Amino acid sequence: MTLLSVGSVPVCADLQSVHGGDEYMNQYVTGAIIKELREKNKMTQLQLAEKLGVSDKTISKWETGKGYPDITLLEPIAKAFRISVTELISGNTIRNANVSANMLRSKFYVCPVCGNAIHSMGEAAIHCHGIMLTPLIAEATDERHMIFINRIEDEYYVRIDHSMTKEHYISFVAALSSDGIQMVKLYPEGACEARFKIRGVKKILFYCNRDGLYSIDVIKGIDDKESGYDDSKERRELEKAARVLFG
Repeated sequence: MTLLSVGSVPVCADLQSVHGGDEYMNQYVTGAIIKELREKNKMTQLQLAEKLGVSDKTISKWETGKGYPDITLLEPIAKAFRISVTELISGNTIRNANVSANMLRSKFYVCPVCGNAIHSMGEAAIHCHGIMLTPLIAEATDERHMIFINRIEDEYYVRIDHSMTKEHYISFVAALSSDGIQMVKLYPEGACEARFKIRGVKKILFYCNRDGLYSIDVIKGIDDKESGYDDSKERRELEKAARVLFG
């Protein structure tokens, strides 16, 4: 099977294979997607046809499932609808309400094949190894994923009680503020810890390669305290539980 690159997106050139089964239908633009985008853009079939240099009958064939646009038309179609080729192929158009780019609304994606970690400030169509990735949903830390945070001068020292074997480990830790992100990559058989500059940090996230993304809010007012995060009643209780579990 031959792969062509349209923009930055590799697309299968063997259209028979692409159209040959339901497994591949979502990996190529369908007539339903074209119709939906055309109507959203308040465009007639004739107007779209003129932009693409085809007939309105051709557009009608696409939209009724009697044919598919040639691979060379993917980029012009995306341009006509003012979206990316990736959005067109995935069928997911991105409409970010996050115009202020608040980093606390950041989204994280991890490829299940290579472990590549990707960050975005809002909605995005992310592909890696031919897979369209979905944003991870962060869960609250629990007794199996316990995090301890200490303030040391102008930094937060973050420690996570977790195995770091080749099969089960924490992949990264990130500290989020409203206007920035600090991210530390961790590796199997290494230390499960990180240091972050305190300035404005409100949330700490970390990713377990087996169990997913976890998040904890830094206690309000900690920047004004001399003591560490884990001196709070909640943190002391978690530390006690951690000693019972891990010795």
